[in-house]
Amino acid sequence: MKQKNSVIVFDLGNVLLPFDYKIILQNLDSVENGLGEKFAVFYRNNYDVHRRFERGELSTDEFAEIMLGVLEHKVAKERFFEIYSKMFTVNEVLVGVLPVLKKNHRLVLLSNTNAIHQRYGWQDYDFLRLFDKLVLSHEVGAVKPEEKIYRAVEEFTRAAPERHFYIDDIPDYVAGGAKMGWDAVQFVGNRELFGDFEKRGIVFRAN
Repeated sequence: MKQKNSVIVFDLGNVLLPFDYKIILQNLDSVENGLGEKFAVFYRNNYDVHRRFERGELSTDEFAEIMLGVLEHKVAKERFFEIYSKMFTVNEVLVGVLPVLKKNHRLVLLSNTNAIHQRYGWQDYDFLRLFDKLVLSHEVGAVKPEEKIYRAVEEFTRAAPERHFYIDDIPDYVAGGAKMGWDAVQFVGNRELFGDFEKRGIVFRAN
């Protein structure tokens, strides 16, 4: 019997790759005490800068110049790129089921991300090669939950909306997928997601 969900769409951050901004702050403080707090305060009060970078409205150099100014140029650009990106770990259990999922489904990655994190943070993870397509906000020119980024997935898959099973940790982004007619769930943990797979008859364990 053909399964309903022919496409599985994964978010990246805090689903496949947990991340922790505290690591960035600690590494900045190791350069000079207080730099982490300067970064955090600016980030909180000027989140639109981060969003514009994720949307591709700011180039890497433009974003770096803003942030290096906040850090009073006490960190070299390449070092900042590394510090800004070294906050990811791998959800090994979930990544481990991707090869099984790929046997019966197309896999698409849908991520609000930026060029620095892509190049310095996660680009070299081998599991990304299992995905048929990476739909990235800074390349599409839109961020979740904007309709345009979900449409970019459908333009690739050419599948009916209900054929997409979408997994994201942020409720607003899940709602954005559901609004498209996708079968969308919030990721709260591996066990819960595996239960969602079982409910849908999605095979994720090797026989």
